[in-house]
Amino acid sequence: MAEFHPPAARSDPATPRVRVLLAEDDVLLREGVASLLARSGFDVMGQAGDATTLLELVRKQTPDLVVVDIRMPPTHTTEGLDAAREIREHFPEVGILVLSAHADVEHAMELLASGRGIGYLLKSRITDVDDFIDTLQRIAAGASVVDPALVQELVSARRRNDPLAALSAREREVLALMAEGRSNAGIARRLWVTEGTVEKHVRSILTKLNLPETGDDHRRVLAVVTFLEAR
Repeated sequence: MAEFHPPAARSDPATPRVRVLLAEDDVLLREGVASLLARSGFDVMGQAGDATTLLELVRKQTPDLVVVDIRMPPTHTTEGLDAAREIREHFPEVGILVLSAHADVEHAMELLASGRGIGYLLKSRITDVDDFIDTLQRIAAGASVVDPALVQELVSARRRNDPLAALSAREREVLALMAEGRSNAGIARRLWVTEGTVEKHVRSILTKLNLPETGDDHRRVLAVVTFLEAR
């Protein structure tokens, strides 16, 4: 099992701690994530082993962020996703990260279409502690985050009559990182290029895909993901 090295907890008393609720029926996994988050500067307000308990906690405590498994008791089908829908409807300001054991395109697209501060991540990503913590912080700040495995599945799909065929290899890399919710600066760091170079790629991608340019990162992510879904 991977050894966790969580980042040091934030010590600035002026910085409010992100308040989190966890919903996962695997007690060991839930307790492990709770411990990790507490040591990384989050305020873990409570835990739930089923969707009903999660919804009760959300109503009572109104957290900043909810982390929920997509499959919960009693049927282990879409209880977590159903709870996420209800939370988004009644508490739109609460960020939501849905965890899944498998990349499910249909569920992910439905979730991401529900607004800002939303994310879909495979459980295997939790072992990459720094990236997991960064994902939670970005969702709490209002970003939309897509698991790279899901992005790869979409980008690698059958390309016949696919407008993505017009993109260069580098533009495909930038598009994949855009769909993960990365900013231009974040993409530049990942690809070891300048932010200006990334901006040029983004403009070219939006032109080739006939998508309007926008300074709103959330709209950009949704536009890209929606387009990939409609391939």
